[in-house]
This record gives sequence, C-alpha cells and structure tokens, in this order.
Amino acid sequence: MEKLDQLLKDHVVVGTETSNKVLGAAFHAVNKDGVIYSGSAGRAGMELESAPFTADSFTWLASCSKIITAACLMQLVERQMIGLDDDTRQFVPELAGLQLLRGFDDDGKPVLEDNDKPITLRQLLTHTSGLGYDILDPRLQKWCSATGHTATNSDQTLDGWTTPLVFPPGDDSGWAYSSGLDWAGQVLEKVTGQGLEDYMQENIFRPLDMKSATFYPQRLKDTYSAVPCSYRTPAVQGFGLTMGPLPIPEDPPIEGGGSGLHSTARDFGKFLQAILRSHSSEDALDGKRILGKETVQEMFRPQLSPSQCQALKLITSGMLPLPLDTPINHGISGVINAEHVPGKRGKGSMMWGGFSNAHWWIDPEAGIAGTLFTNVIPQPDPVVQKLYDLIEPVVYSGLL
Repeated sequence: MEKLDQLLKDHVVVGTETSNKVLGAAFHAVNKDGVIYSGSAGRAGMELESAPFTADSFTWLASCSKIITAACLMQLVERQMIGLDDDTRQFVPELAGLQLLRGFDDDGKPVLEDNDKPITLRQLLTHTSGLGYDILDPRLQKWCSATGHTATNSDQTLDGWTTPLVFPPGDDSGWAYSSGLDWAGQVLEKVTGQGLEDYMQENIFRPLDMKSATFYPQRLKDTYSAVPCSYRTPAVQGFGLTMGPLPIPEDPPIEGGGSGLHSTARDFGKFLQAILRSHSSEDALDGKRILGKETVQEMFRPQLSPSQCQALKLITSGMLPLPLDTPINHGISGVINAEHVPGKRGKGSMMWGGFSNAHWWIDPEAGIAGTLFTNVIPQPDPVVQKLYDLIEPVVYSGLL
C-alpha cells in the first residue's frame, strides 16, 4: 500500500509547477468482499489552498458512465423487457431516420442513403451500430461542416447525437466508438417509461448506496464540491495545466448514458464490486444484487468478429493500458484483453476510461477491480497513462 501511496504522490502537483503532473488523483481497488485499497494525493484545483483530491472527490465520469448505462439495459434484458438482438428502431423513431453516409461527391456534398438494417441493442452496447462520435470521427466532422450541423455529441441533446451512420449496422468489419450508449439510454426511457436518472437511482444507485452518482451535479452542490476540469495544453510551459469548463452541460437537456454521469471513486468502486461479485456468484452484495451471474458473464463475453477486432485495434491503438501486441475484443461496454498480461490483469478482464482520464478495469480471474480518478483533459493524458501503467503491477504483486 505504501508503494501505491508513493506513486500517487509522485505524479501530482507540488506547489505551482504543473508540467508532467496532474493536480490530483485517487485510486480505489476492491475485491468481492470489500475495499482492498483506497488512496489519493494532490488537490482538486489550481490554487494551493484547494481542497484535497480524495476518493470522495466529486468528479465527471465521462465515458466511465457507459458501463453503468449498459448494466441498466442488461437489467431490462434479464427481465425480458427487451432482447439484446431486438431492433431498437421500434422504440426510438430518431434511430429509424438515421441515414448511411457513403462518402462525399466532387463538390464535397455528403452522399447519403436510407438504412434498411436493424439497429440492435447489442450493437448500441458494443459500438457496432454504425454510429460514431462527431468530435472524433473525421467523416462526421466533414459531414457537420458540409451540412452546417453545429450541435455536437457533447451537447447532451438528440440533435447532437443525430449523425449519419458511418457503416451499415452490424457490418462484419465495422467498429466505431460512438454515441450508442446515449441512444441506449433513450431506448431504456421508452421501454420503462422512466427517465434514465430516475431508473438508475432506483435500480443501481440506491441499492448500492452510491449517494454521489447523478447526471445533475448542481443538485448535489451542497453535499459535494465538484472537481473543476484542468486542461493540458502546449501553450503552458512543459505542457502544463490550465483550468477550463466542463465539456458537457452541468444541467443537461437529456440524460446522456454515454458520458453524462458524475460520481466519486469510492461510489464507482461500489458499482465495480457489484459487477465483479455477480460475475462469479449469484450471492447478493450486502443483500442487494443488480444483475445475475449469466447476465454479467454475457457482458464479459467477446462480442466482435475478427474483422471488427481489427477495426477496434486500429482505433484504440496507443490508448489502452496493454502491450500493443495484446489481442483484444469488446464486451458489452468495455474492451477485453484476450490474453493474460504478464504481471498485470488476467485474460478476460474488461476495461474502459473517459475523456476526464478516469479509468476502470475488472479482472474476474483475479477477483479484483480498480478505478483511477482524476480530472484532466484531453484523453489520453501521458501523465495519467504512466501512472496507470505503474499502479497495476503494484496491485497484482502487493495486494493479491
């Protein structure tokens, strides 16, 4: 534990020099029985008198939201309210209206055609639906420019999520990181008649005592002080940090299941523990169970074809905490390493992260899950990548 404490201290700001440092970080690790490590270092803001960054610091989850949204949809599958391979266009009319972007003509005008293929729940949860992220995909950026579409995926609106498909849904070689989990949240709302926040509070957050988790940080401002966003920029000497705005609305027009949640490392660890425990046992966690064993094992089952895996590998190259030659696949809401990583996570572990440079992984083989929280943009941040890479072998050599 002292080694982990020291690693965190070594990577956070001391004084005012921010190059090659983050302002603050917290690492929280659990097994099926409880917390095995919780530590932090640094501060929440740029000012020297800022509050300490701790496992209870209230932070934007960004795409770490996705696994929680996926778990909610898997609850609906478990309750037979929807099937993984059901066509979601029957629930969300906007999905039925999405066209397929085939390219651009000589004048730069988009070439679009109607989509006649189903968009299944499984595809939304595995990024194989043909959707993309306009802020990441050059094809969608060109479409936005050509059509004057100014709303973005970060706006947390239907208009922002409504972009053309960049490949036919379920295409055998198609994988693109996408707004699929945002649309999955809309599917949940139509199927249940509840808002996504209300559903999560009733079925995830209250059962697991995750008091800090919400899409609306302003509602908890009297209880939690939100960690402001820091930005690493070449304009600051040594690629240091400046403070900047939250990239999504603090009072979102729509609850975005792909990137809209806020919480703490401690509360997010409760969720990871519930998933970890359900993977190996039907036993309830503190008298509660959010998903059954077979359902969670399906989430960890590789979902992609070999050609889709190649696309996944190309898009995520250099972004994952794995050796570049590690074969990977994608489960329901996260990347899976298909081989054991020496000194680190076991075969079949699942992971993902977010634009705020928060990270999580769940290793069913070793019976451990961990999450690293910070709040620095953009992703991937080299300092956080280095810290994350150093933390993991210490966990496996010292805590297990």
